[in-house]
Amino acid sequence: MDYKAVLTTAFWKQNGWHQHGVIVHTLRVTYETIKGGDYKMIPASLLHDIGKPFTAFQKPQDIVRKEYSFTDHEEASYQMIKNIPFISDYTKDLVRYHYLIRDIHLGKIKNNGRAEIKQPIWDSLTPELQEDLKRFLTYDDLGKGETEKSRNAGDYGARGADIANI
Repeated sequence: MDYKAVLTTAFWKQNGWHQHGVIVHTLRVTYETIKGGDYKMIPASLLHDIGKPFTAFQKPQDIVRKEYSFTDHEEASYQMIKNIPFISDYTKDLVRYHYLIRDIHLGKIKNNGRAEIKQPIWDSLTPELQEDLKRFLTYDDLGKGETEKSRNAGDYGARGADIANI
């Protein structure tokens, strides 16, 4: 395990899409969730990226920018909480699928096959969970803060409500 990557991404720097490390980002997402009145989402807001620092790695371009990339961080987060009995299935589902909308959106843009893999998962979710995931995506995006990359990303970096109609 790359402890430097775990500590760096948890406390200081993720990538150009996030203004802060995972801990401050998580607190910002929780704040936005409370501000939005979605109190049942608070546990998910606190846990949604708990596994993210453990999936951090650097591509060559990340090294130059002193950033990190993450693959399937939402599944890592889910794996960490799935057997905890006092965490609701609803919270576990929000944690596990919180990146699903963006994954499908980016898969379509990049034409990398991920959209075709992830779309059936989305289609299997209840309409209520889909609507909650759309709102949660907005809170997650608001928690990222404003960065140069997010300001200049166009469709690639579209936020929350802009990509929620998948």
